Amino acid sequence: MSSVILGICGIIAFALIGNAYKYRSKTMETIVVTGLAEKDFNSDLIVWSGSYSRKSLDLKEAYSILKADENSIRSYLLKKGINASELQFSSVMINKEFSQQTRANGQYMSQEFTGYNLTQSVTIESKEVEKVDKISREVGELIQSGIEFNSSAPMFYNTKLNQVKMELLGKASADARARAETIAKNAGGSLGELKKATMGIFQITGKNSNEDFSYGGAFNTSNKFKTGSITIKMEFKAD
Repeated sequence: MSSVILGICGIIAFALIGNAYKYRSKTMETIVVTGLAEKDFNSDLIVWSGSYSRKSLDLKEAYSILKADENSIRSYLLKKGINASELQFSSVMINKEFSQQTRANGQYMSQEFTGYNLTQSVTIESKEVEKVDKISREVGELIQSGIEFNSSAPMFYNTKLNQVKMELLGKASADARARAETIAKNAGGSLGELKKATMGIFQITGKNSNEDFSYGGAFNTSNKFKTGSITIKMEFKAD
């Protein structure tokens, strides 16, 4: 009986050892690598906006002054070389403003109407990036003319991102394959067919900036000069 048990145990042991070598062999047959590609590129579209407002106790007076400001701003931008088709003025926002009257102890008494505050904005969207960027830094000239113009920072875009992305994918794939071939060669084997490929997140950061990548993908609009990057994870058979 004991000899039978020993025989069975031996069979089980050999089976476990055999499976272990089989598993090890399978794991050694797969090479997983991550390829990376980066590309610097410039923006070819700029979007810049600013707002201005006027306040008066009389609504018609406030509106009249605001429209005069609009005409002055339009004239200023056209003289600077902005095309009329690139200008877009928003509708006028009207806000009634009040001041609160309180007693010496801070207790609320009433509120007093202080006037109509009218606000309007203008947006410039242009492919003449350098020209509009320069104008955005000279807009203080409007303030000197008596217009309280609040300028926003320009936003920079590239309209050919799909081309950039496809180019980076090709380079990242080639980088991953080169890494896998090196691993296979150093292990004394050769690279087999591709089993699986997973694309990483497409990231756009400012060129030479210390911007962090984000889980959902960074999309920089504050820098004129940008760097695009992408990763791709590839799994190959090893022969």
